[in-house]
Amino acid sequence: MILPCLYTAQTETRGWGVFTDTDLAAGLIIEVSPVIVLSAEEKELLDRTTLYNYIFHWDQGQCCMAMGLVPVYNHACPSNCEYVQDYEEGTISIRTMRAIDAGEELFINYMGDYNNAEPVWFEMR
Repeated sequence: MILPCLYTAQTETRGWGVFTDTDLAAGLIIEVSPVIVLSAEEKELLDRTTLYNYIFHWDQGQCCMAMGLVPVYNHACPSNCEYVQDYEEGTISIRTMRAIDAGEELFINYMGDYNNAEPVWFEMR
């Protein structure tokens, strides 16, 4: 499930991003996408590729590739959205953490919680 108001577009400095063409309320689930779970051995292989920047840590040392728009959200801290992993259902959900205006880019925090200030593994632009 992806809300129809979400769309992708090129940003000035971060490549692709996810945006909304409608105002969004805080606490709204805007996307629920299935994931492809990969073993710890497959994760080691992916860690040597560009896909490393798009996978999520999963349960028991595994990783996953999310479908939908999930891999396109850019990082911010604090972010205006947060992702939630459901290991039993095999999904990642995105929910808004505050009200978001139409035209605004949607961000997740790659380190987990929306306000997690741990440094990311890449240089921020």
